[in-house]
Amino acid sequence: MTTPVERCAAACARRGDPLVGTAPPVGRWLLVEQPGPWGRDALHQSPLPAPVAASVAAQAAAVRARVLLIRRPGRVVPVASRRWAFADADGVRWSSFTDPEELTDLRLGELSPGARTPVYLVCTHGKHDRCCAIDGRPLAAALAAVRPTQVWECSHVGGDRFAGNLVVLPQGLYYGKVPPASAAALADRHDAGLLSPEWLRGQAGLPAAAQAAQHFARARLAEFRVEALPVLATEQVEHETWAVTLAGKDGDLTVTVRGHHHRVDTPLTCAARVPAAVREFTVVSITG
Repeated sequence: MTTPVERCAAACARRGDPLVGTAPPVGRWLLVEQPGPWGRDALHQSPLPAPVAASVAAQAAAVRARVLLIRRPGRVVPVASRRWAFADADGVRWSSFTDPEELTDLRLGELSPGARTPVYLVCTHGKHDRCCAIDGRPLAAALAAVRPTQVWECSHVGGDRFAGNLVVLPQGLYYGKVPPASAAALADRHDAGLLSPEWLRGQAGLPAAAQAAQHFARARLAEFRVEALPVLATEQVEHETWAVTLAGKDGDLTVTVRGHHHRVDTPLTCAARVPAAVREFTVVSITG
């Protein structure tokens, strides 16, 4: 009898892989509504015409944005008009299109600041990693039950082993291993301007060390407001050691963190073939 292969999310939970400092460096997103199935390379393996997909990819690359395909949770009846959005720290700008050819001239560099209404993206990209579908779809359904107009399923966001993965825009907050039963509470806390630290991977666009520094400072100060402790500077002071300056309520803080790599016993994704290493941060000091 063949031994079942352990899913990457299950292996991650068994090992207790750290969430902290795992949000990606991207700080801009181009969202394109595309219902139906997505291939492993979602943008180029979807019903979008190939020239349109290539144009969308090029426009996003020009402004250093990540393309995510989005769709509403559950089975959705096709509609004539679909939506697209560009998101960054200034907000989320929504627009619509009826012909995919319209996506070839988005003029992303000319957009005005967008709305601050939260957008909840849940990765359900099963063709990229089965854990994203298995653990992501129940989370998307739970969030859609309480925030139906603000929730979308999306393509690969990174960190498959942390499924269910949730990205909250426009702040770019990455959450991992979010239980569906906790979805409503997380959304309520975000609406109140508060983080849910037990599932927070970090804020996208920041260096991993800066994400870790924020984590340790929040825990020390019991400061969990979304906008608190912004990063002012990150400096590498030794090998795998960084000094991160944060703006605190009563003055600046310097948080020194150190990264430690250790190999794990299974691949980090369901598609990988060999085990790899994970990085864990520890705090050296907090001063200020």
